[in-house]
Amino acid sequence: MRHLGANNGSNNQMNGSAGSCGMIYLSWSSRSKTPGEGNGETLQQLWKSFASRETETWFQSNLFQAEKQWISNDLFITVSLPEGELARLEDWLLELAYQETKSWENQLLRLQEGLLQNDRAVGRLHVGVSVVVREEFRDGENMWYEASKRAILHGQSADAMERSLRQKSFERLLAMKGSIYPVYQPIISLSEGHVFGYEALTRFHDRSWFEGPQQLFQFAESAGQLYALDRLARENAIDHCSGLERDQKLFINVMAQIMEDPGFSPGQTISLLEEHRLKPHTIVFEITERSSIADYPAVKKVLEHYRSQGYQIAIDDVGAGYSSLQSIVELRPDFIKVDRSIIQNIHEDDMKRHVLHTLMEIGAKMNVSLIAEGIETNEELTLLKKMGVDYAQGYLLGKPAAFRQD
Repeated sequence: MRHLGANNGSNNQMNGSAGSCGMIYLSWSSRSKTPGEGNGETLQQLWKSFASRETETWFQSNLFQAEKQWISNDLFITVSLPEGELARLEDWLLELAYQETKSWENQLLRLQEGLLQNDRAVGRLHVGVSVVVREEFRDGENMWYEASKRAILHGQSADAMERSLRQKSFERLLAMKGSIYPVYQPIISLSEGHVFGYEALTRFHDRSWFEGPQQLFQFAESAGQLYALDRLARENAIDHCSGLERDQKLFINVMAQIMEDPGFSPGQTISLLEEHRLKPHTIVFEITERSSIADYPAVKKVLEHYRSQGYQIAIDDVGAGYSSLQSIVELRPDFIKVDRSIIQNIHEDDMKRHVLHTLMEIGAKMNVSLIAEGIETNEELTLLKKMGVDYAQGYLLGKPAAFRQD
């Protein structure tokens, strides 16, 4: 391991002939709530002292060659990397930088507030990472410049490290077979007592970066990859539904935003069904709104195509969504799924019963069946039966589980 002076960083570390070179860029943006004369300069001095101390400790505890160089108040750390797949080297450097720096922001804020006494410091740590291949550059100076430029661009937002790691985790989930898998929760006919169908729900093993399916789908939407995740979830739901009986329905969640996309192709599902000897009338597409539907004509056009093939439609989360009543009117579903927020403790709440009764009247006039979601107590179930709700779903009636494989 080498710890070289700041003036030598761009020359000595970059002149190797093999392997790759990693760059970690660190910049601290800070101010006090009530800026005083010299406060900004003092806070930056504290940052430089803090970062110098922490990186020295970091270098001593890791077996890699590294150098650091200050340019104004920004710190650049170059790390000598072996030959290898660029993506894996980037993953390793991202993880390393994140593990070492994730607590620095809070530590530094506490130090600054102690220095300012009655004032409160406000700051964010920007960290960016890049990896470049040595043989692609003529000399160490050009290589150092390119690596630092990429690291600065990566670290422009304070959450760049975390977002990059989430993105890589997301890509692994999509790429690795079996990392995302379906479970099935029964939907019970309250009048006849048998299993009417199952809702397919997405689950995954690695919870390092996503707490649950909701966070996973939210990230996919923000990253512009909702279609890829939605399609994989749909395919998994059909691939693993061997326990479905002939007269039972399979409810599959489909994001409304997916249907608004001009590139959305509804014809892909039919080939999957044919592989598993399923008919379209078995499938109910459950429209889930994570934001309000902006283009109803586009969604209606897609649904008309589905209906012409025999599929049915459900509107999910009615009573808690953005515009679920409008969706009922515009999309004319076959099923209305009443959200848990309406069902919970409904036996103790007159207003919730009024809301459910109104939805039942709407359903009766439109020839639409109601499915009450989130049943967890016998009292809730008893009242729903008494009111004449068609179907129910919830932990009391059955928890999500995989079908037994033959």
